[in-house]
Amino acid sequence: MAAAAAARSQEHEEAVTCVDFWCNEFGMRARIALREKGVPFAFVEEDLRVRRRSDLVRRMNPVHRSVPILIHGGRPVCGSLNIVEYVGEVWSGGQEQEGTRRLLPADPLERARARFWADFVDREVYGAQTRFFTSRGEAKAAAMADLLGHLRRLEAVLGDRAFFGGDGFGFLDVALVPFSAMFHGYERHGGVDMAAECPALVRWVARCAERESVRGVLPSGHDMYEIHMEFYNIE
Repeated sequence: MAAAAAARSQEHEEAVTCVDFWCNEFGMRARIALREKGVPFAFVEEDLRVRRRSDLVRRMNPVHRSVPILIHGGRPVCGSLNIVEYVGEVWSGGQEQEGTRRLLPADPLERARARFWADFVDREVYGAQTRFFTSRGEAKAAAMADLLGHLRRLEAVLGDRAFFGGDGFGFLDVALVPFSAMFHGYERHGGVDMAAECPALVRWVARCAERESVRGVLPSGHDMYEIHMEFYNIE
């Protein structure tokens, strides 16, 4: 028992590094999760505007050569949702922010649902967002309609709860809230009023933004739109 406890303590104390780019919605998840759990970490920026990935990324994620990467004690953990789960498990007894119990629900069915909707964000929300910014004419309007439909579906999942995790900020909140930094871009580029289209979701964003973990990571909507204009060649 003592040896196991000592091993866990050593694991917690090992150096933690997050490799990411400041405006990467997927990487923001990792940084928010680490802040939620009160885990000190170093941030190494990987500029995604540069075509060739750094030696560090190619060494730590040789399969996909992508970020975010969490490096814990010299060992890499890749994939944004995988990282969030890892952080929640390893630092399950960390110094969480008020209103956070555990990132993934204790109930197996609720865990499965949280994972399902997080995957929905990655596949449907991100996919529609990309089509919206890269298409023109009728295709752009259709992509915006799809995007709003996906967000309204998530709004229905939220219901009248404070957070997707219930009273406490949790896994699905971490998965989705980085995308809220693009709401300004939806309004600027698509002429939509997010407060009118998804009012409950906009109120949820405001509650999330009160948290230090989110406030310290989420860029301004203006900055996100400006850099994505560059990414998507928007004039």
